[in-house]
Amino acid sequence: MIIEPRIRGFICTTAHPGGCAMNVHQQIGYVAGKGEIPGMAKRVLVLGCSAGYGLASRIVATFGGGADTVGVSFEKAPSETKTASAGWYNNRAFEAEAAKVGRKAVTLDGDAFSDEMKAATIKAIADNLGQVDLVVYSMAAPVRTHPRTGETFRSAIKPLGAPVTVKTLNTDKGEVFETELQPATPEETAGTVAVMGGEDWEMWIAALSEAGVLAPGFKTLSYTYIGSELTWPIYWKATLGKAKEDLDRAAAAIRARLGAHAARVVSLKAVVTQASSAIPVVPLYGVVLFKVMKEMGLHEGCIEQIDRLFRTVLQGPEALDEAGRVRLDDWELSAPVQDEVKRRWARISTETLPELADLAGFRADFLKIFGFGLAGVDYGAEQNPQVVPAIA
Repeated sequence: MIIEPRIRGFICTTAHPGGCAMNVHQQIGYVAGKGEIPGMAKRVLVLGCSAGYGLASRIVATFGGGADTVGVSFEKAPSETKTASAGWYNNRAFEAEAAKVGRKAVTLDGDAFSDEMKAATIKAIADNLGQVDLVVYSMAAPVRTHPRTGETFRSAIKPLGAPVTVKTLNTDKGEVFETELQPATPEETAGTVAVMGGEDWEMWIAALSEAGVLAPGFKTLSYTYIGSELTWPIYWKATLGKAKEDLDRAAAAIRARLGAHAARVVSLKAVVTQASSAIPVVPLYGVVLFKVMKEMGLHEGCIEQIDRLFRTVLQGPEALDEAGRVRLDDWELSAPVQDEVKRRWARISTETLPELADLAGFRADFLKIFGFGLAGVDYGAEQNPQVVPAIA
């Protein structure tokens, strides 16, 4: 079958197996081209390994640090007539590339919030790695069923306290407009914290510790995004912010139990993801930010960010903010970048969008998530949706 992107709003319902394989291959090439990362953990668990920052972490660990990995994600398998999720293809492409360089790559597919997946992962670590030196928590899901109570929680991306009117962007039509967002109920806020906060991270580390598969001196990282004051009405000072604060609480709790340097929250920069495309304000902020950072030579995608994290930031003395977080959003939030973003924000409209922002780059990055628009891929060729082609 010929596979083309089918986009509905902020969702792409198809993925290209050859394009996803090429995307993984190109990210590996970026990391490998920068050379070995000395001191990198050699046995790594990545929770949420199939895309974005989680996939980038697995790539950097293996092809920059020579690590063996176990990865966990929840993906849709293909059929004869329907494509898999992009993450399904990414995982298999990564496993094939890791095998070429003699590294172990074991991937488990299922609900990472469940006790059953935690048990299966512990067995995979014991059987293949013995123990892990690093645990990366990069989970992104809208719904979580609590493994102890069976209660299902749903996240709600809403402001707190009062309605908020914000600028946003229709990325399909290229239109800038204002929208009013209604505040969350207390139940919606609690549900967002339950899904996106730190409880599951704590549960994972507790389960791994009790099973004896955490190596002495292990570290765990959980990724977050804080953003600038332009996005705070729907991000940091909203339901999402409460969940992010709970990550800080969880990190402190893990450190109290397992050591002063055991757990850190890492704040990363804005990038294009399927999830972020659905959050009001964020796509508009992103297209402006990306153009500014590209013009200043500071723009990074997921693989560049994570490579910098492991290659430079984590190799030196621990530099933390007042909440104990590692900051990789330092370039995004620097005064020159934010001053220019705010200057453009005041002028942004549908008419000025082409001049002030990079919508074309945003759209290209979005399609790339699903394996479309990559150089070196013949998109007119027939594809078997059940097979991930090898990249030479």
